[in-house]
Amino acid sequence: MPIEVLLVEDSPGDVRLTQEAFRDANKAIHLHVAADGVEAMAFLRREGIHAQAPRPELILLDLNLPKMDGREVLAHIKEDSNLKTIPTVILTTSEAEVDIVKSYQLQANCYLTKPVQLDAFEALVKSINDFWLTKVKLPQQRQNG
Repeated sequence: MPIEVLLVEDSPGDVRLTQEAFRDANKAIHLHVAADGVEAMAFLRREGIHAQAPRPELILLDLNLPKMDGREVLAHIKEDSNLKTIPTVILTTSEAEVDIVKSYQLQANCYLTKPVQLDAFEALVKSINDFWLTKVKLPQQRQNG
């Protein structure tokens, strides 16, 4: 069974690194990418071109996004009864205390800072896979629609 993961990230370089790191960590992962917050919400709500989108088992969310920033996306996810049980991991370059506090106030499941070193980034993605997609028990969700 594929493991559906939604990566909300506007940096093509970070998207490529994440794709490669997940490919190395777990071949079962099917990584979907939304380049901005508006696209992420359309994917999650299965709107427009995303009408057939699968429900992700995990969301990796950057904070600094065009159109709708990650904090707004997180607030929308956690306010939606159909989406709020999807674990949402903040994966961002920001180490600002205000961003960390705000993310947890908005019910992020965890907050991770992207390392700048390639090997450290790959190790972080592997640890995300090991914890969130291997060890953690997630609720079984029925597809809507």
